[in-house]
Amino acid sequence: MAVPAGVAAVVREMQDRLDAMPGDSPLRDFLSTYQRTTTAVGQAITDGVFADGEWVEEWDVVFAQLYVRAYDAHIDGGHVPRPWRIAFDAPADLPSLRKVLLGINAHVNYDLPQALLGVISDADFADPVLLGKRKRDHEAIDGVLASRVAAEDDELTATGGKSLVDRVLQPLNRVSSKRFLREARQKVWHNTHELQVARLAGPAPYDVRLGELELLSAAKVADLLAPGQVLLRLAVAGFGVVLPPAA
Repeated sequence: MAVPAGVAAVVREMQDRLDAMPGDSPLRDFLSTYQRTTTAVGQAITDGVFADGEWVEEWDVVFAQLYVRAYDAHIDGGHVPRPWRIAFDAPADLPSLRKVLLGINAHVNYDLPQALLGVISDADFADPVLLGKRKRDHEAIDGVLASRVAAEDDELTATGGKSLVDRVLQPLNRVSSKRFLREARQKVWHNTHELQVARLAGPAPYDVRLGELELLSAAKVADLLAPGQVLLRLAVAGFGVVLPPAA
């Protein structure tokens, strides 16, 4: 069955950028992974996995556009948020797995709370029943992502994007990946509420809190550039970031 029209349009936008990339672009690994994951989310919408598929489709488009804008700004020499700037400017000779993780980290920690705010209005936040429904669909995406971990792991192995140590640790890495994606998504929901409080207070307080999230997210992306087994380190230290209470 075809994926929803909004998701299909986003997948085409991603393909346009993949087609324009040099074959050896270090940015190809993340975008290829993201395109496959977006298609999987679209298929889950079609399959009725979510309570409100139309809302999830809207969220998926808003979320993807945050990446597309950051990527286009990077290519055009425009302003790129710090987490994405670090991810895009990472050394080209990094293993493919590390490149994918850099992009996932920037996108989930920095972009996802903004995307959720883009599709959850002030009135929605004031409605506990509706907000609960939104939260359950947000959590249901974990299942879609978890279902992709093994397939993406195999893709990286097949294309030579993993070291011998990565391959030896593959079963543990898969468990770690599912765990840190779930942990990050829980923190995202917390950060979305913190940004909502700031949004209610006005544009200036919101900009301050978003700036805090940008710095925290950038620091976490930078952590992934440290040497060592990144998935094992994330399994211990965690993947997400947490906005502290407003001062």
